[in-house]
Amino acid sequence: MRTAKELWVPLIALLAMLGSGIWLVTQDEDDDRGFGPWGGTGMPMMGGPAESGWLAGDRDPVDDLAEARDRADDFAKELGPELRVGEVMRFANNYYAELEETDGDKATEVLINPSTGAVQLEFGPAMMWNTRYGMMARPGTRARLSAEQARDVAQAWADDHGGLAVDEPEAFPGYFTLHTLEGDRIEGMLSVNAVTGAVWYHSWHGEFEEMSEGE
Repeated sequence: MRTAKELWVPLIALLAMLGSGIWLVTQDEDDDRGFGPWGGTGMPMMGGPAESGWLAGDRDPVDDLAEARDRADDFAKELGPELRVGEVMRFANNYYAELEETDGDKATEVLINPSTGAVQLEFGPAMMWNTRYGMMARPGTRARLSAEQARDVAQAWADDHGGLAVDEPEAFPGYFTLHTLEGDRIEGMLSVNAVTGAVWYHSWHGEFEEMSEGE
């Protein structure tokens, strides 16, 4: 039987997906834009990372970025032997890490539980939109938005939500992720679906604390 701490990820996942603010941007052939709600849910299942996007923790607290990187690396080796860990970030609620292919292309995003060391595919876009590593993977899906268009969509969302700015997009299979900024400081992040233009703000992280780039 799993302890309360070990249930952290699925419980937070459900709350985050219910509470996330999400836009849908649909684009017709004339590039007109309409806006409406979009949503989705997804929770980790039993099994290893390749089957469920989940790596159980050892109940050893993760104290810093280096330890978070080690845990993410353990997950990466199980998910795909050629994957490596790129950027790692620490937030008030969790650690976040990007996994990359050997050529530097972004593969997916993961969360590390600071209390138990459990690692999982990040809920939201990494689970629901990632066309290669997500729970609804659709290999061969073609993006309709360029990185520049995704940035424009993200900035339009940010303008309507507190006047935030957005950083440069990072392309993952099926979507883009961007840091949101208050001045020069990272405030959080959001993702833009590369096919539909939907915007999904990562509301589960809490306040940004620190980060390290890929090794």
